[in-house]
Amino acid sequence: MANGGIIGPVNDPVIYLNSTATAFTASGTFTARTGQPSVHYLVVAGGGAGGGPGPGANAGGGAGAGGYRTSFPCGTQLTLTAGTSYPITIGAGGTGTSGPGGNGASGSSSIFSTITSAGGGGGGSAVTGPGVVGGSGGGGAFPLGTGGAGNTPPVSPPQGFAGGNAPGPGCSNGAGGGGSSAVGSNAGTNPSPGGAGGAGTANSITGSSVTYAGGGGGGSYCSPAASGGSGGGGAGSSTITGNAVSGTANTGGGGGGARSGIRGSGGSGIVIIQQPAVQSAPGVWSLSEQYNYKKAGQWIIPFVSVDYLVVAGGGGGGDSASGGGGAGGYLTSFPGGTKLNLTSATSFPITVGAGGAGATSATGVAGVSGSPSILSIITSAGGGGGGADLVNGVSGGSGGGGGYNGVGGSGNTPPGVASQGNNGGDGNNLGTSPAFAGGGGGGSGAAGTNGYSGPTYGAGGAGLANSISNSPVTYAGGGGAAVGICVPAAPGGAGGGGSGARRCTSFATAGTVNTGGGGGGGDTYSSKGPGGAGGSGIIIIRAPGAAGLTASPGTNTVTTLPAPAGGCKVATFTVSGTLTT
Repeated sequence: MANGGIIGPVNDPVIYLNSTATAFTASGTFTARTGQPSVHYLVVAGGGAGGGPGPGANAGGGAGAGGYRTSFPCGTQLTLTAGTSYPITIGAGGTGTSGPGGNGASGSSSIFSTITSAGGGGGGSAVTGPGVVGGSGGGGAFPLGTGGAGNTPPVSPPQGFAGGNAPGPGCSNGAGGGGSSAVGSNAGTNPSPGGAGGAGTANSITGSSVTYAGGGGGGSYCSPAASGGSGGGGAGSSTITGNAVSGTANTGGGGGGARSGIRGSGGSGIVIIQQPAVQSAPGVWSLSEQYNYKKAGQWIIPFVSVDYLVVAGGGGGGDSASGGGGAGGYLTSFPGGTKLNLTSATSFPITVGAGGAGATSATGVAGVSGSPSILSIITSAGGGGGGADLVNGVSGGSGGGGGYNGVGGSGNTPPGVASQGNNGGDGNNLGTSPAFAGGGGGGSGAAGTNGYSGPTYGAGGAGLANSISNSPVTYAGGGGAAVGICVPAAPGGAGGGGSGARRCTSFATAGTVNTGGGGGGGDTYSSKGPGGAGGSGIIIIRAPGAAGLTASPGTNTVTTLPAPAGGCKVATFTVSGTLTT
């Protein structure tokens, strides 16, 4: 740029609309990109090695996982200086050895800038007893070995948990090593195995969910080997299994404790650095330069990057020998998908789709399709209505099930970059039992079941679970079909799908509110009532803690999540309204 006589560098606007993640599986150097003021990080240290056996029947404890520290997704980012090189240290796992002796070797620390995660503690030996302290602590060994403390040295939030204890009399088993999310299990007594390793923690900093830092399983004398914790923890060995299993490389998993053979080595650590989307314009700018860049669409526009879940209203069930309603379309970026950039200090209209009404006549009418849900450029289509006798299911986000002698509607209609749902099942057209059975409505996770496919004829397709709200909730299940004889009623799919009518005893049920579940198919021919209504949709937006989100009207909410989400803001819309960023 021209700087009007000011002496200094010539700059251009810096615009990075997408985040990038760099993974270090070996020690190296990281240099921050220009205009990047801060980064997210995941730093996992090397796991410890399992403890060894002692005289007689005694088995060693599993090792602790390497310390686990992260700012992702909504914790405090690490501030860096652009153009500066930062050394990265990847901690090695402790090396497993053979034969009786001392405790397992502890893992080494992983380091990025001011963030240090401590190596996992070695498993206790059946000669020495207690596990070793560390990022997560090693499990104790028989007799009376206590688990090593985790989160050593202490940091907040904790980088790991303690190893389990070996209680003494029994089967001479070792306890499990601690993981980043849970303590190691205590050693079981006869005839139980050694203690399982503590669970690790899932993280999506790379764009895919990966679990890190699971503890190693304890050695077992009497029973099958104890399992390692999720996140790369190695299993212990038993009298009959030979060597203990090592922790998985670049997860920080702890090694398994040994009853015989070689102790499991710890898995090496990993450092992952995510540079979030950013815009900046360093330097001094004249008004004319700003105008020209804005005219060319190259000037910075402040925005907040958010994850989203957009579920439309489910379709209603048909009226006679009918199919279940299709689930509302399901579109999400969480976890690990492409975030949505919303302009800061701007109001966005939010549309939460209503569920479609169930058909009420006995004249062969399909259920009403659900309405779309809309967030900015993201639109999920309403679920298709369920078909009726000789009537096909309606296409939609997920397709409605076909009625008797009808075919299921197509899902993912209209199609987009990501699939938003599945097809409805076909109705029974074979003239065989169960008479007059429709097809199940499609769900976000699976197609509806055909009306001639037992044992659950016309079941709704399953929905999908999502933890954007910090707890797993299943959305967008398809509605179950009506069945015309006294077989069990067709269930709705997991995720709010309503069940279908059953000619002998039961009426159709509606899809669950704010899940986008399809309504169950009705059977007015046999006086078992109309089709069930589809469940209304929902929209959930998850943003960094610094984002100033507000939601209106008051039935919609904005909450701040506790750990491990690290202070993310979550706006939940159960009715249409306005989101302000």
